[in-house]
Amino acid sequence: MQLRSASRIVFALTMISIGIIGLVSGGFAPIWAGVPKTLPDRQSLAYLCTTVSLACGLGLLARRTATWVALALLLYLVVWTVLFKVPFIIRAPLVEVSYQTTGENLVLISAALVLWCEGAKVQRVLSGAAGLRIAYLLYGLALIAFGFSHFAYLNLTAPLVPAWLQVPVFWAYLTGCVYLATGLMLVSGFAARLGTALAGLQILLITILVWGPMLATRDMTAMHWQETVVSWALTAAAFVLATSFDDRRWFEPLENATLPRRNAAAAR
Repeated sequence: MQLRSASRIVFALTMISIGIIGLVSGGFAPIWAGVPKTLPDRQSLAYLCTTVSLACGLGLLARRTATWVALALLLYLVVWTVLFKVPFIIRAPLVEVSYQTTGENLVLISAALVLWCEGAKVQRVLSGAAGLRIAYLLYGLALIAFGFSHFAYLNLTAPLVPAWLQVPVFWAYLTGCVYLATGLMLVSGFAARLGTALAGLQILLITILVWGPMLATRDMTAMHWQETVVSWALTAAAFVLATSFDDRRWFEPLENATLPRRNAAAAR
């Protein structure tokens, strides 16, 4: 199975899993966190998020529906981010975590946009090469936010480094620098393929090395559980983004971004 196809399946299964978490908990799954407790009819919104997660995950598994389901997921994520994430930035523009939590949604938005661009047979405003460029730009901004958070919240990041790695402050700074560097690659359009590969690898390693052992030992707080689910969702989305390039050289700029050949052929 090609990596591109595998990444799409993993992303779809991740959305289904998030929906199942919502069903079991009866509330908001971790990627849908941030809804004010004072919001009227909040529980109905939680059920809607669960339904969207399950329906979109299942829809992404079917070739006939995958493209339009990707667009539906994209629009829902955008609306959600504007309503429940961006207000954090407006209220506290100098607090870094406001950008970090918004960045988590931007990674998912970027992955959904890539899936829409790949499947759309007609060139629209948010499809084709222009849509891909927007996806990589949003992903890059998210990575930059993640990078700054490692510096701003060193006291929270360093203790999460596995003890066997030693020198936790070094690893916290290093991962922050990798996020910043790969984010700049994507925002600038230089070496975007390399940037997505490095960022995806780092997110995967953090998911496995930091959250994996906690999950295995069940030594987790509610916050740790939420971070584990979010980290896996980010890994799945990063996998989609890293496999979205069609024979592009590692250091090739994004000035002439193209869709995968199989989709370009289908569009003619």
